[in-house]
Amino acid sequence: MTYLKLLNQVLGENRLAESPPLPLPDELELQALWFAGAFGRDFTDDRGRAVRIIQFGEWNRTAGPDFLHAAVEIDGEKQDGAIELDLEASDWEAHGHGSDPAFNKVVLHITFRSQTSTTFTRTAEHREVPHVAMPAQLIQQALQLPVREIAIARPGRCVHPLADLTEPALRSLLQQSSEHRAALKSARFLKTADAHGRDAALYQATAETLGYRANALAMRLLAQRMPLTALKEHPDDTEALLFGAAGFLSPELHEKAPPDTRDHLRQLWDTWWKHRGNWESTHPIPWKFHGQRPANHPHRRVAALAAIVRNWSTFRKRALGRPFSPKTTTIFLAELSDEFWTHRHTLSSAKSARPIALFGKSQATELFANHLIPLALHEDPRFDFESYLKLPAGAKNEKVRRCAIRLFGSEEAAKPWLKKAAHHQALLQIYHDFCLEDLTDCHDCPFPEQLAQWT
Repeated sequence: MTYLKLLNQVLGENRLAESPPLPLPDELELQALWFAGAFGRDFTDDRGRAVRIIQFGEWNRTAGPDFLHAAVEIDGEKQDGAIELDLEASDWEAHGHGSDPAFNKVVLHITFRSQTSTTFTRTAEHREVPHVAMPAQLIQQALQLPVREIAIARPGRCVHPLADLTEPALRSLLQQSSEHRAALKSARFLKTADAHGRDAALYQATAETLGYRANALAMRLLAQRMPLTALKEHPDDTEALLFGAAGFLSPELHEKAPPDTRDHLRQLWDTWWKHRGNWESTHPIPWKFHGQRPANHPHRRVAALAAIVRNWSTFRKRALGRPFSPKTTTIFLAELSDEFWTHRHTLSSAKSARPIALFGKSQATELFANHLIPLALHEDPRFDFESYLKLPAGAKNEKVRRCAIRLFGSEEAAKPWLKKAAHHQALLQIYHDFCLEDLTDCHDCPFPEQLAQWT
């Protein structure tokens, strides 16, 4: 018995046929996933033609199609132009794209929600635009969306079967679950690398990690809208470009800032002013400020990303070098500093007497577990699961606590399996694959019975 076989058996017996319609995130998140290559680059349009994305283009910062300067190949014929993403095919007309000359250069229309009615995608010049309705399977794979968002934090029926497993059997289950999760994560990284290159994939992954849960999407959007290639062209302007693209350099901010911060703000603004015509967007990034600890404030996260970009060659060598060494990467991240940001939480806060780490241990653990280690397991033969087990777990979040209670009955019972980052990832994957896919709230879930076959 393997984890994948167990998963397939359980999903085959479960109530997936009764699942509600696939939940979709908002359009902005779908656009970010699309641009990251999460859905792949090969599709079939509604006329049965093969569609391949040659170049994903760049984010449009004003009104008009979502992505400009893209290149697609349709049945072997290359077309250059724009790409528009909508939730439904009917949105093309509902949003007025068919009569808007700004959409005349669209070469591909992507939609994510199926419709029973027939629609036609045509420009104001009456040119038909190839249309791809994203298959539900690709959406499910890209978003890794379970049927439910949460399962109640109470002991499940699998508590006793898991308790009855021998320690080697349970250890084997958790290892295979963790490796399965790592394979999914490495595939996501490699899709972004295929779309934009390994440096861009690492840059976006690092930005997403810095955003934590509240601002992960916002940080990924920032990394996509202010690409690494542009920052490399202006290495002395990195911080100003990132803060400007993030929308943080408003004139009002200067008035709120303490006197000893205003000089720094003025330098950022003067630098951003030279570039804003190329990079300022009319589509704001959806930052979340409330409920964030000072050390997690978006200003500090953007500052940390700027510090990494300024030391990119060293960071890349540590993060993507083979053999992979979490230790050397951790040391590099811990030593990141900035004369201004080592003593401030935001652009308008007072100076802190004590230094504040730009990239702490918890962020490093998240970066390793979600991006760097999955990639190393995939392509570095000298980095195996035993190497992964050397990485201690970060702080327990609510998801991990919920998993522990659901699967083991309590956090105390799960304690032996809450010490390693690999085991955290294993519990999260089991919870995702089984608890969240069961629509009967554990009552008819076949997972507990199937565990009897695990050896």
